[in-house]
Amino acid sequence: MAGDPVELQDASPFAAASYGVFAEPWALEFEPVTGAIFITEKAGTMKFFEPASGRLGTVTGLPDVVYAGQGGLGDFVFAPDYADSGTVYLSWAKDAGNDTAVAAVGMGTLVCEEAGSCRVEGLTEIWQQSRGGERRGHYSHRIVFSPDGQYLFVSSGDRQEQTPAQDLSNNLGAIVRLNLDGTPAAGNPFADQGSPADQIWTYGQRNLLGLAFDPSGQLWELEHGPAGGDELNRVTRGANYGWPTRSNGDNYNGDDIPDHTPDDGFAKPAISWNPVIAPGGMTFYGGELFADWQGQLLVANLRTTSISRITTDAAANSADEAARYEFPNRLRDIAEAPDGSLWVIEDGEEGRLLRLTPAS
Repeated sequence: MAGDPVELQDASPFAAASYGVFAEPWALEFEPVTGAIFITEKAGTMKFFEPASGRLGTVTGLPDVVYAGQGGLGDFVFAPDYADSGTVYLSWAKDAGNDTAVAAVGMGTLVCEEAGSCRVEGLTEIWQQSRGGERRGHYSHRIVFSPDGQYLFVSSGDRQEQTPAQDLSNNLGAIVRLNLDGTPAAGNPFADQGSPADQIWTYGQRNLLGLAFDPSGQLWELEHGPAGGDELNRVTRGANYGWPTRSNGDNYNGDDIPDHTPDDGFAKPAISWNPVIAPGGMTFYGGELFADWQGQLLVANLRTTSISRITTDAAANSADEAARYEFPNRLRDIAEAPDGSLWVIEDGEEGRLLRLTPAS
C-alpha cells in the first residue's frame, strides 16, 4: 500500500509517506510475526496498522487510565517469547486514590481472531510506582527487555517532584530491573535495603522517555532535563545520575542547578543538550536501507521537530550528535521495520504515522 507523500526539506536523507492519523499517539511497536504496527494513544485506546494490506484495526482489553497532563496509556511491547506465548506488556498512568496517580505496568495475552480487531486477554498488573503523586507528569514508563530475554527494565520518572530521585525508599526517578513477572530481579544493587529499593538498577534520573539496548548489549537511557540539560546516559548497575542535585540545565524559574563536574561523585551523561531537543522514543538502527547508520542511535524529538542521529561509544561513555534531520511536526516515537525502513509517529491530536525510506 502506498502512503501519501510528505514534503521534507530538500537536503533530507528521507522520503516520507503518511499512513493515517492517530489521536495523541505515544508508542509504536512492530508485531514480530505479522509485521503489523501497534500504536498506543494517550486517552487509553490502541490501534494497529498492517503495512502490507493497509488495514487499520482496534485493540480492546486495555486498562482504565488517568488521562491528564502527560498521563495516559504509554508503552506497548511484545514479550521475548511472544511468537509462542502471545504475551504482551503495556504501561499506563493509573489512579492511586486521593487524587494521585502512579505509573503501572501489566502483562496479558494478545488475541487477534478477526481481521480488524485484537484484544488483550487476562491483563494483570505486575508493577507500579511505589507511591502516588498529585502531579500529572514524568511518568516515563518505557519498557525494554534485556537481550537475553530474562529481565524487564522499566523507566520510572520523578513525577515532577525532583527530590525522590535521590531517595531509595521509593522507586521514582529510577530504572527498575525486574523478572518477567514483575518481581525484583536477583542481583539488583540495593536488594539489601528491602522493598522497593530491591527493584532499582539506577537512580537520580528525571523523565526517561528513551530506553534501548545497543548492538553490544549495553543499555542506554534518554531523559528530559529541566530548562536545558536533556541527556543521554549509559546505564550502569547501581549508578546515581545526580538529579536533582546536578544537571547541565537550570530550574524553570531560572534558579541555577550545579552542572556535572568530574569530581561530583555522580555518573555523567554521554552527551547533553542545551537548548533541549525534548526527546521522545529512540532506537538503535540495524537495517540495510540506511547501511551507513548501522549501530547508531536514532531519536524522535518533540521540541526540535526532528530526528537526531547519534554515534555512541559505551567504553568511553561518550556520544556525538552526527546529524539532525528536520520534520514538519513534533515526533513522539520511532521504530525500525523488518525491511529496514523507519517509522515515526507525530505527537498531538492528529499525529501522522510516517514511513521513512532513503530519499534516493
